[in-house]
Amino acid sequence: MTYTGYFTRLEPRQHELFGVDLGQGIARRTLLLGVLTFALWDGLVFLAIGFPSVKWLTLYMLPPVVVTVLGAQPSKRCDRRAVLATWVIGAHYQVWGHRPVICGGRVVAHRSEWIPRPARWERHAPALTRNFGPKLAGRLVGGTDAEAVPPAGPVVELAHTVRLYGPDHMVKIAARRGRKGKRT
Repeated sequence: MTYTGYFTRLEPRQHELFGVDLGQGIARRTLLLGVLTFALWDGLVFLAIGFPSVKWLTLYMLPPVVVTVLGAQPSKRCDRRAVLATWVIGAHYQVWGHRPVICGGRVVAHRSEWIPRPARWERHAPALTRNFGPKLAGRLVGGTDAEAVPPAGPVVELAHTVRLYGPDHMVKIAARRGRKGKRT
């Protein structure tokens, strides 16, 4: 039985903040996510609208609260990630695509080997058509790029030769190696 699952769920908690007792405490990762989300969102809304008034208070408060509360929960797909991480990874995949790993990362994949945008967005095509209309959805989903067509080369013919080496042949090879080792 392994205990690594239990150890990954242990989180430091903040029990007191500026002299205010928080009871059982807030997970520090959630607190940090909330502070960053509020600062970023409220800064952008402040630049767009200005100083918050009572009628704009919901716009200032609700999106960061939703992102913090839902995004800090553990993901059901991958128990080591938070939901916010899966949102970010999913958005990155939909916008920029997935760079394939070739030879363990030793070979950099050409842009033509990435999964093209139409292949990534085809399952979202009905929703895009409903929300944006067929013209804009067609532009988002369709359209092949010049780089999206993979380079084609000549056909590579493979000629296989099968050999079966028995134990008598392996003994001869071992004997030859043994003699070479004595000479040097």
